[in-house]
Amino acid sequence: MSATLFNRYIWLVDTISRAGRITLDDINRRWLHSAYNTTGDIIPERTFHRHKEAIKSMFDIDINCDRHDGNCYYIANGGDIESNAMRRWLLGTFSVESLTREAKHLKGRILFEDIPSGQHFLTQIIEAMRDSVTLIITYHTFSDVQSTFELEPYCVKVYARRWYLLARSVTDFRLRIYALDRMEELQTTEHKFTISPEFEAREFFWNSYGVIADGDIDAQRVRIRVDSFQSNYLRTLPLHRSQQETERTEEYSIFEYYLRPTFDFRQTLLGYGAKLEVLAPQSLREQMRDIAHSMSELYEDK
Repeated sequence: MSATLFNRYIWLVDTISRAGRITLDDINRRWLHSAYNTTGDIIPERTFHRHKEAIKSMFDIDINCDRHDGNCYYIANGGDIESNAMRRWLLGTFSVESLTREAKHLKGRILFEDIPSGQHFLTQIIEAMRDSVTLIITYHTFSDVQSTFELEPYCVKVYARRWYLLARSVTDFRLRIYALDRMEELQTTEHKFTISPEFEAREFFWNSYGVIADGDIDAQRVRIRVDSFQSNYLRTLPLHRSQQETERTEEYSIFEYYLRPTFDFRQTLLGYGAKLEVLAPQSLREQMRDIAHSMSELYEDK
């Protein structure tokens, strides 16, 4: 499937979702003026129904037709879109990008955050997930090791301007994270696999901060003290779904989390500098202290 076809699927869902109820004729009227329509053609009825089936298969979004209301199409499970973070993000991002394309005079006034790794392999990986077939990837780590292996794609996740793939190795059956921008080559196979019915992607990352789900680091209670000004940022954009503000004064607030204090979480805390202090657990407090000490040595006059 090409990126053009993928965009057409999302355009259809976005158009029907925003309209609420819409006929195929009205869909085609909008399609004729869409920036994604590069041929100037309408969407034939048979093609439209094929798109409906593909959208159901790929995104689990049902597009139904109300024969008693002028053959209007609508999203039957619209509530599922609102409750599904991936669908909500995908449609929200596409909707803004689509508007920007069509309102070209606003192009320089709406700025997007570029995700370099999202431009390559993502569509092919999503197709493999949909079809439950394995992938053979050639992967290049930052330690300059390159290897080729076969894996079962479980889910994709975006974090800190990078796309990541959670996949299970077909040799040792372990789940690992792979960054898309470190993939050199990717090949889809015809080897089928079955995900365990007990696996749930959201549950897998539940106690993780970003993409590191290190089983060797247990989830634990983390307490931090943040000055009153920086606390405003944490209230409006929590660091983690478990965030709770347990104390608030004029000078500071104390926030609690239940998560794995992995490398990516520590890096985020360091970004707050002297405005944030780790109170617990003691092991994390000592790690932050050692990092701060090493950083201060870098800036000592020699």
